[in-house]
Amino acid sequence: MKRLASLTFLGLVILIFSCKKSSTPIPTPIPIIPSVTTPLITLPAGWKFNSTLSTNFPLGSMQAYKFDTIWAGRSTKAVCLVYNSANTGIEFKPVQSPTAKKPTEFFAQETGVYTCINGGYFGGNQSFSLVKYNNIVSSPNVKILNRIYNGVSTPYYATRAAFGVTSAGAPNVGWVYSVGSGNDNIYSYLAPSPNVEGQAPQVEPTSLFPSGGSVWNVASAIGGSPMLIRNNVVNISDVAELISINNTTSRPRSAIGYTSGGMVVILVVEGDNPAGGYVGMNLAELADMMRSLSCTNAMNLDGGGSSMMVIGNQQVIRPGDAAGERPVVSAVIIKQR
Repeated sequence: MKRLASLTFLGLVILIFSCKKSSTPIPTPIPIIPSVTTPLITLPAGWKFNSTLSTNFPLGSMQAYKFDTIWAGRSTKAVCLVYNSANTGIEFKPVQSPTAKKPTEFFAQETGVYTCINGGYFGGNQSFSLVKYNNIVSSPNVKILNRIYNGVSTPYYATRAAFGVTSAGAPNVGWVYSVGSGNDNIYSYLAPSPNVEGQAPQVEPTSLFPSGGSVWNVASAIGGSPMLIRNNVVNISDVAELISINNTTSRPRSAIGYTSGGMVVILVVEGDNPAGGYVGMNLAELADMMRSLSCTNAMNLDGGGSSMMVIGNQQVIRPGDAAGERPVVSAVIIKQR
């Protein structure tokens, strides 16, 4: 009887203790949120993920990074946007305006825009670089360039660099030319037509010349010049592309390229601002920076005062022109599809 009473008393104590314990509220677990987002590319020294610029980006598919330290022995400020081309919800949209306007205006003209960067070369309200969107060419890469040969202004036919994406979003670069009388028959070549200013011009490109040409199967594209990186090798083809605009001097720069894993890399470099300590970089330094960001292929866009990237409707660098942001004729918009 004593043993039974002891067991009964022990059970009662356990029951009371259990009731008291169960009456205490169980705290809701607090989710652990990583303080640092895993970069989409391997970041070189000096580059940092920027959470403020990346606030409204699709998680895990788009990120912005900043660089504000020493590059090539000088204080350098640059901003890089990277997105996964496999994400079908992200649209690559080159745009052209009949009258020049600022990248911030291009940004504001549509909804769901993540970023906007200046496009290719232009003069007045005319684009000299390819602009193609959804298989419609609004401007070809310039087909004829006059240069002095034997003391006479002579037409040259340059194959210039362009960056495009297929209908599935896969990125591609090439030296291109609109073959024939129209603008839609765009051929891409394995190497540029070997023009050299001051030497006899090469014949106009065709489906057979330069060798290895094929119809460029991209849905949307933006032209620029020159090529910076091709097939994982720095290849600045400014001579053959007949483009010589401050190539070896420090200026603001814009570039676009992609990695072997299909990450599209868009870069802008601040310059022409001695008071702020940033003078920019030359083409060789730009190519090296794109290469350091894992680009296997990359192309230069218009630079100087035209260089500008807009994220969240805000300029991410100071304009190179003293008057402020320069109106341009073409731009690249990255937006929600």
